[in-house]
Amino acid sequence: MEATAGKKILVVEDEQDIAQLVRHYLQKEGFRSVTAMNGIDALKKVKEEKPDLIVLDLMLPEMDGLEVCKHVRSTPDTAMIPIIMLTAKAEESDTIVGLELGADDYVTKPFSPKALVARVKALLRRIDRTASTGPAHYRYGALTLDPTRHEVSLDQQEVLLTAKEFGLLEHLLRHRGRVLTREVLLNAVWGYDYYGTTRTVDVHIRRLKQKLPLLEDAIVSVKSLGYKLKDSD
Repeated sequence: MEATAGKKILVVEDEQDIAQLVRHYLQKEGFRSVTAMNGIDALKKVKEEKPDLIVLDLMLPEMDGLEVCKHVRSTPDTAMIPIIMLTAKAEESDTIVGLELGADDYVTKPFSPKALVARVKALLRRIDRTASTGPAHYRYGALTLDPTRHEVSLDQQEVLLTAKEFGLLEHLLRHRGRVLTREVLLNAVWGYDYYGTTRTVDVHIRRLKQKLPLLEDAIVSVKSLGYKLKDSD
């Protein structure tokens, strides 16, 4: 049985048919699942159920998905929960807003339930793999990343990162000094053949620099290619 089996997924979707369909496919793959029909209920379920991952619709009654995402990310107990956002809006700006607020990934409606489940698996596998491979710690100046504990600290103060931010930082630290294209980073960190916009990487790099000012000059943009983390002094 796959390591991700048995993980609890919270599906936040106000269209009952879609919610039931997603839940059905998740349960077929061995996941446990719970549902919420609106934003207020979603925050209640996050607190009560402590899900391993949230599938979050953007357009919700009472409180929209962006507000739910913001609340989840601003609460220390829930800040690390991976979030895949569902959006019916195809405009790039809408997905970028979701990523800016801390969503790890997004799926645009209409979507294939099988493809969504594949992304759920990939995101959870990425977190598990980060904890079981590589050195015990990565150090970069005053920054320390602990893959086993899934913790990042700067000057011995813990900094909360989303699953994708953590994965991106870990990959940059592992390959410091090398130029990594956006496509390489998408494939390595998102864990599947990604067909979304490469702006996703830019958004997450920007968020890393905001949360970890040490990286402002350390992560260098290589024109037309991607990024590299400079070798530390």
